[in-house]
Amino acid sequence: MDVFWEYGRAFLCGGALCLIGQVLIDRTKLTPARILVAYVVAGVVLGGLGVYPSIAQFGGAGATVPLTGFGWLLAKGVAKAVAEQGVLGALTGGVTAAAGGITAAVFFGLLVALLCKPKSKA
Repeated sequence: MDVFWEYGRAFLCGGALCLIGQVLIDRTKLTPARILVAYVVAGVVLGGLGVYPSIAQFGGAGATVPLTGFGWLLAKGVAKAVAEQGVLGALTGGVTAAAGGITAAVFFGLLVALLCKPKSKA
């Protein structure tokens, strides 16, 4: 029964993030790109303030998979690198922490581009 509650929490957390994004699209003049950037920045800020770990603990994949989770990962990577390397870690920590996800996104994007034939929208 615990597994179902874990799925439920992930659904609630991820759904809440989607709901906020949809409201921003419907009620404001923000473009989707700006909303996505705002989600990453919100993840960084909430991670820096120490709030996002609690959200991630509650929501599981519903909090770590969306872009807010990516921002939190960047903040964690920078904090760890600064503690280990000093000021230089502020420049390298975020990319180092997110390297696996970035590599997977580029690889699978290339794979899909090679396997699928693009079509014109017209």
